[in-house]
Amino acid sequence: MEVVAKANVRPEAKPPLWRRLDLKWIIIGVCVIGVAYLALMPLFFLLWQSFYTPETASAPAQFTLANYTDAYTSVETLRLLGNSIWFATGTAALAFVVGTGLAWMNERTNTPFKSLFFALSIIPLIIPGILFTVAWILLGSPKIGIFNLLLQNWFGTDYVFINVYSMWGMIWVEGLHYSPMAFLIMTAAFRSMDPSLEESALMSGASVRQIAWRITLKLTWPAIFATILILFVRAIESFEVPALLGLPVGIQVFTSSIYQAIHQYPSKVGLASSYAVTLLLITTVGVYLQSRLSSRGNKYSTVTGKGYRPRAMDLGKWRYLTAAIFIVYFFLIVVLPFLVLVWSSLQKFYSVPSMEAVKNLTFDAYHFMLDYPTLWDSVWNSLVLALGSATIIMLATSVICWIVVKTKMPGRWLLDNMASLPMVFPGLVLGLAIMVFYLNFDIGIYGTMWIMFIAYVTRFLPYGLRYNTTSMLQIHKELEESAAMSGASWGTTFWRIILPLLKPGLMAGWIYIVIVSIRELSTSILLYSPGTEVISIMIWELWENGQYVELSALGVMFIIALFVLVMIAQLLGKRFGVKES
Repeated sequence: MEVVAKANVRPEAKPPLWRRLDLKWIIIGVCVIGVAYLALMPLFFLLWQSFYTPETASAPAQFTLANYTDAYTSVETLRLLGNSIWFATGTAALAFVVGTGLAWMNERTNTPFKSLFFALSIIPLIIPGILFTVAWILLGSPKIGIFNLLLQNWFGTDYVFINVYSMWGMIWVEGLHYSPMAFLIMTAAFRSMDPSLEESALMSGASVRQIAWRITLKLTWPAIFATILILFVRAIESFEVPALLGLPVGIQVFTSSIYQAIHQYPSKVGLASSYAVTLLLITTVGVYLQSRLSSRGNKYSTVTGKGYRPRAMDLGKWRYLTAAIFIVYFFLIVVLPFLVLVWSSLQKFYSVPSMEAVKNLTFDAYHFMLDYPTLWDSVWNSLVLALGSATIIMLATSVICWIVVKTKMPGRWLLDNMASLPMVFPGLVLGLAIMVFYLNFDIGIYGTMWIMFIAYVTRFLPYGLRYNTTSMLQIHKELEESAAMSGASWGTTFWRIILPLLKPGLMAGWIYIVIVSIRELSTSILLYSPGTEVISIMIWELWENGQYVELSALGVMFIIALFVLVMIAQLLGKRFGVKES
């Protein structure tokens, strides 16, 4: 009987393969493969292209050192390297001095209305680089610049007082443009530093200048060095200022040379790739030094567990001078650039401000742009790319951060480094790398919106990673363990516990990526095609066509729209619990 019973027992059927697959490993696998694909493939093909001649109808691609020979055996290349280093160094120095001085006045002195100035500090970040540069061309051009014409009229001379079409002019415009970044970074450093040492020095009779030089700057040295490195890297990868101010007078840096090599006939992609590799090495060193400094900065720590309220240094009558400095600075980076764009947009043909020109004010440029055939397509493309890339980046990096922070998975450090790799890519170099990759690996997306979408996701992936990592570190492991003990799957735990707790970081990162994506030009300039233009590309094309009045009208509308977007983003941020840094 027992034998018969055993014979009648059937082995339990295995569930289908799709049921045996764990959703957790599918999602993790997709994210890991996606990050490796986005970060490594363009880099590999960029290096490959720099060592090969392009394939033609009569000859296949061949290995060669000619690209590097052409690039680095020429005296022009030394001048190119010198210009790039000088431009980046000058920009970083100017932006740092201006931003740090304003941050110190804002945080450590009794300057009037300083809280208002801090609230206004976000406005300069809204103005895209290309519009800021165009505005300063209208302000500081030797021939039509308003500043030059006013000064020449006052002093009765033809002397050119300001020339933005020079290396010093490029440094001035780029330095002003990046100074708000230095201001915000150094403001955060001053706020997190215990001011008791400064107060002790003040009580001992030290002057304000002695305290600032001997104590404040020395205690904030890690933040100072990190800020200078960030500014240097951002300046050396800049495209708008070198292209608009440098190229017309023959001042070339690496980014403008890469652009010219691609757009000349025949196109020299190999030469551009060799330039790009050098630029990539420079930015890699800068980012590496910045990360090393961040990991060793704790020896300068002065923040303790004790609460403190810093006492502002009394500047006496000098506080009115510091308030005046804030006002002049705000006029230089916001009010004057915006007003000159508004003035230009109200003209039929650009003319300098005068009573005669006031009689010719018109809204024709706005009517022209609102009826422009590709305007609304460009607006739609910009919104789709910005919203889509921000959403994908924040969701993907939430999984990557969970792997890096919450697991002991082998190789998680490699995943973190791969996801951070695009940070060392200058925007123009990344665009070139992706262009080279999809020209050689043709899957039908070159010349479509998809290639720009991939470029945006790749470029801004590290920013989403940093926002999510900060929030992920604050989530205790016990919450996941409790959910697992209650029978919740990994997917349920991640969706109902991890993501809601990540909400402040997710929203902050999403808002930031949306804003910077809408302003993006350097990556898009090599990848767009007819029908895939974005707003920044439209502005670039209008400039190249000499349509300065129409460009100004579009710029004014663009800045106002970005300002409204930032205000909406701040309201959403407060609703979702995003705190201002």
